[in-house]
Amino acid sequence: MRPSRYSACSRRVCIASLVTTAPARSATASGGGWQQVADLLEIARQAQRIMRRHPWLPTLVITRPTLGPNGIDLLEHLLDVLADHPAEPARKLEAFALLNALTALSVQNESAATNPGAQRESAYLHHVATAGNHPRIAALLAVTSPDEAPHDQFAAVLTRALTGVPG
Repeated sequence: MRPSRYSACSRRVCIASLVTTAPARSATASGGGWQQVADLLEIARQAQRIMRRHPWLPTLVITRPTLGPNGIDLLEHLLDVLADHPAEPARKLEAFALLNALTALSVQNESAATNPGAQRESAYLHHVATAGNHPRIAALLAVTSPDEAPHDQFAAVLTRALTGVPG
């Protein structure tokens, strides 16, 4: 039997920890040798699927980061993936925090993009760009299009971020 983390903590902290750790129970480790970036992306994909199933979870991950028993297991799994990486232990912990935060933000952005207000925001941004007072925004919008975005933007952004953190 695993020791209970909840026996000596305040009620509010315990509740937040319980609700954030319960969905993490469905994250699993894959076997075999690790290819670090691919394995970190798989951890993030699992977290992404969990957060999509529990739409309240990304907000809690960002605003009340806490580790319950399943979060501890996930951290252990990530540290296992990075066991052979020469990064300092603190950088590995930063990678864990960054993976969780970027995954939660990504899920929140996906959800927000389906909101009708997102179309208004996009129209406003294009209006600002064509008004002439923001030449850098206009230049940015002139050279980018949704078709040019990476097929898997989540993986592209997370890979760039995670390869920079451990060093």
